[in-house]
Parts: sequence; structure tokens; C-alpha cells
Amino acid sequence: MPFLIEICLLKAEGISASKDGLMNLLNVLAKVSSLTMVSRILGFVRDAIIARAFGAGMATDAFFVAFKLPNLLRRIFAEGAFSQAFVPILKEYTETKSPEATQDFVQYMAGMLTFLLTIVTIIGILAAPWIIYVSAPGFVNQADKFALSVDLLRIVFPYILLISLSSFVGSILNAYHHFSIPAFTPTFLNISFIVFSLFLVPYFDPPVLALAWAVFIGGLLQLFFQLPWLKKLGFLCVPKLNFKHPAVNRVLKQMAPAILGVSIAQISLVINTIFASFLQSGSVSWMYYADRLMELPAGVLGAALGTILLPTLSKYATKRDLVEFSALLDWGLRLTMLLALPAAVGLAVLSFPLVATLFMYREFTFNDALMTQQALMAYAMGLIGLILVKVLAPAFYAFQDIKTPVKVGIFTLVCTQLLNIAFVVFGSMQHVGLALAIGLGSCLNASLLFWLLRKEKLYQPQKGWLAFLLKLALALLVMGGTLWAALLYMPLEWQHAAGWYRAAQLLGLVAMGAVLYFATLFVLGFRPRDFRRIERK
Repeated sequence: MPFLIEICLLKAEGISASKDGLMNLLNVLAKVSSLTMVSRILGFVRDAIIARAFGAGMATDAFFVAFKLPNLLRRIFAEGAFSQAFVPILKEYTETKSPEATQDFVQYMAGMLTFLLTIVTIIGILAAPWIIYVSAPGFVNQADKFALSVDLLRIVFPYILLISLSSFVGSILNAYHHFSIPAFTPTFLNISFIVFSLFLVPYFDPPVLALAWAVFIGGLLQLFFQLPWLKKLGFLCVPKLNFKHPAVNRVLKQMAPAILGVSIAQISLVINTIFASFLQSGSVSWMYYADRLMELPAGVLGAALGTILLPTLSKYATKRDLVEFSALLDWGLRLTMLLALPAAVGLAVLSFPLVATLFMYREFTFNDALMTQQALMAYAMGLIGLILVKVLAPAFYAFQDIKTPVKVGIFTLVCTQLLNIAFVVFGSMQHVGLALAIGLGSCLNASLLFWLLRKEKLYQPQKGWLAFLLKLALALLVMGGTLWAALLYMPLEWQHAAGWYRAAQLLGLVAMGAVLYFATLFVLGFRPRDFRRIERK
């Protein structure tokens, strides 16, 4: 099985394809997005299986609390801050230093990262009771629940070490344009959850321990799966520790504002949860399910584009080639508009069919579906902004400028909370106001980043943007209008139909929307070759 996976991914990377070192970024995006989609779908399957196997109760509460902190640290350190700080400096080394110097830098970076994360992991395991006390003070009065949470936390806490090292390896692979492997790697955590939940629960006492060990094993799988490709690049070596290595210290210095920037998003989520906790019962859940649906296109498109763009943008930034830098960013922005706008319109128009098909079963009532639909429609208004941020921010990271996106993020956070107060406190928009504030905040964030790029003359729009946007608008009108009419006049059933029948109806509508959108663009003169972007590896 691993051998087959390796063959498939090698083909996806195009290692056996062309020997001239060229790559089509559009093809790379399609492959990375497809692999990311697999991970997201498995995430939905994982959630469904866990809910079915464990339900909602003391044990699952204990696990989610225990998993919350390592997962938060993963988002802060592994996925965001480290990659933003490390990849541009690594690309600088590959462009200006010898292969030996680059290898030494990676070796010392691995040593420093392992050293710091080992300390964090040990502290986390030893301080588990105090961590649970702070993060879930309500558990203190329930001795069994508190003790279980502590045990679970001690099992899952090493995940932060494993996933951070995995992200480190993934960053190296991305820097050398092996995008498919890191994109596929997250699936192993979901696979681990599914296997443990379905087959290994009877072997644990209490059964919820299976989920904790699933996290630990998933972290190991994610790390070790990538090592063969790291070896192919010549970077699989014993880590070394050097507290005075200049490039390593530069990465650590850059990580400080990067951590702050990533933390802003997490702080925003916490604040929104606090707001939602004061609203009517169910508000937190409605926003959670709407957020899950919004994350699908945001992750599949936004995260994939940002990952692909950062190494090549960093290369041009190192060379101070602003012409190619601007042209590549322009390509990324056009592709974002081409794919994100129909996703936003589709989420808005098909909001109820999506919610009904995925969630409206048993305890999830028709009213819950309507409330979630409203939140999803509000979220959809900001989807384009959310994805654009993931494309525009790497333009600053490429120049090793992390402070600017952080400053913009802080300003956006303040504005988002002011909107929350306006919509929820004074406007009585309830949970819809919270979702709308997040969406508008994302659009503000993207607008400010775009304005700063233009102000600093780092980006110069290419010709033809007005005609491009007008054609997109017409295609969106055809797609959105037809889907709306279909929902209004076709005999579709969502409330009482079986799950498979809902899914068939939804897939039919999605297929119809996609065909109408791209057919209209084709008639208007759009061709796939117009969005090809060839880069040298």
C-alpha cells in the first residue's frame, strides 16, 4: 500500500515527466487541491464516525478539551508561523548559497526545532493537571472527568512535536516544489482516527483512550511518511544544535511576529465563541457547521495557492525581480477570482441543500438547518476575502516581511469586533451577525494587503482586468440565476428525503452549476491554456 501511494505521488509531482526542470503551476494547483480535498472529505468522515462511536458525553468532552491545546499549538507553530518564517530564508539559501551551506542550515534548523519542541512537550506532559485546570476549570469538580482529561492530554501532547517536525519536512519539500506530498500527509491523521474508532476501541479502557492514541500514531505516520522524499533531496541527516547559527536565529526572530499573526485568527475565533455563548442555545453549533462548509473551498483553493506561490515568490524576491514577481502574483489573483467567486455564489445559493444533505439528520432539526443556512450565507459573502488573504500575504512573506500582515491582521481583528458589537449587540442579528462580521473582516484584510502591495510598488496589475471581471460577472449571473430558479421551480425534496436521494440532488445541482459557469466562460473566450503558468523548479 505505501509503495502504491509513493508511485502515485511521484507521478503527481511529475518527477518522471520532464527533465528540463519546468512545471505548470496550474497542473500543480489541481493536484494539490485534489489531495487537499481528499483530506477534507476524510475529515468529514472522521467526525461522523467519532460521533457515531462515542456520541456526546463526559469522555468525548474530556478528549476534545485534551486535544484542543496541542491542536491550537499546531495551528500557531507548525502550520502558520514556522512555514512563513522558514521558507523565504530557505529559498534565499538555495538561490545564493552552496548546497553544502543549505544542507547545514537545514540540519541546524532541525536541531533547534527538535530541542525547543522537546522542552515544550516535556513541560506539557508534566504540567497536564494545571493545563486542564486552566483550560477547563469546570472539570475540577468532576474528579473522574478531570483525571481522564489529564491522562488524555499526556498521550496527545507529543503530537505538537511530531506535527511540527512534519511541517518542517513539508516546508522543505514545498520549497523544492514537491507540493503533493505535504498536501497528502494530513490524511494520515484522519485515517488513524477512522481505524482506531472502527477497529481498536474494544482494546482500550476507557474506550476514549483510542482517540488519544490515534492522535499520537497519526502524528508519527505524518512525519515518517515524508522522510523518503526528504532523503531524495539529500536533507535526511542527524539534526545538529547550534545556538549561534545566523540563519536559524533569523528564522526564530521572524517567527515571533508570525506567531502573533497566526494567533490573531485563533483569538478572533475565541472571541466569536464567547459572543455566541451569550446568544440563543445552538448558536455555537450553527456557526461551527457553517464554518466547516466554508473551510472546504478556503482550504482546497486558498491554502493550496498560498503554498504553491510562496516558494516561487520568494525566489523572485531574493533576485529582486519585481516584473516576474508581479506577474506571478497577478496569475494567482486571477485564478483566485476565477475559482473562488463561483464557490462563494454556490455556497450562498445552495446553502440549504448543502446543510440539509450533510447535517440534517436525527437530532439536527429543520430549524437547525435554517439557522446554519443563514450563517453560511453570511460567511459566503466573505469567502473571496478569506482566500485572497492566503494569496496576498505570501507576497509579503516572500520579502521576509511578516510584520505588515500582522499589523493588518490586528487592525482587522479590532474592526471585526466592532462589527460584532454593531451587528449583534445593537443590530440584533444574532449568530448571523457574527458570521457576517467575520466575512467583512476578511474582505477588509484582503483589501488592505492589496492596497499596501500597490503602495509599495510590489505588484502591478497586468492588462485586461476590467474585461476579465465583467466576463466573470456574466458567468456568475448565469450560474447563480439558473441554480436559484432550479431550487424555486424544480420538484426537489430536502427535508423528508433519504440521505442518498439528497446527495444525488445536490450533486446534480453542483454539476449543473459548474457546467453552466465554465461553458459561459468558454463562450466568452476563456481557455485553460490562458491560465497556464510555467516556472522552473
